[in-house]
Amino acid sequence: MATPHDAMATMIANLHEKTAMALTTMATVVGPGVSDWLGNNSTLLWWLFVASIGSFVLVLFLLPVIVVRLPADHFLKSRRERKERPGFGPLLWRIGKNVLGFVFLLAGIAMLILPGQGLLTLLIGLLMLEFPGKRALERRLVRRPKILAFLNRMRAKRDRPPLRVD
Repeated sequence: MATPHDAMATMIANLHEKTAMALTTMATVVGPGVSDWLGNNSTLLWWLFVASIGSFVLVLFLLPVIVVRLPADHFLKSRRERKERPGFGPLLWRIGKNVLGFVFLLAGIAMLILPGQGLLTLLIGLLMLEFPGKRALERRLVRRPKILAFLNRMRAKRDRPPLRVD
């Protein structure tokens, strides 16, 4: 009798085999140099696919939390930033937030090619990072009608006012 663990292992092995077959088929169309590279790195490509799916699921859970907590005027030019608090705790918080933001930024760039919500993941990464010109870049992304409508629909489900952009 097969256990759930055996069934999962079989499913993963089948997925890995199908991925390798698809990569081999794609490689014959693309060319011999790419074919060799894809054949030699099928495990790496499989793990990148798994990471892409994992980051997509993570975005599905974190995006609503982050968007709902934003103040409605977050993307206005006239909004002032909060003063920085001194101490070791806030410094650790900023470092952790920037590391996580950088991970989301890389995942968003990858999702522009791989499956997932690339622009929204980039937006989450940008919201978490601290760098010069960040606010202008955030506003430019959020001004896109489809992105703003999507974010405001999320906020409306939680009875939050729509985001305002200038």
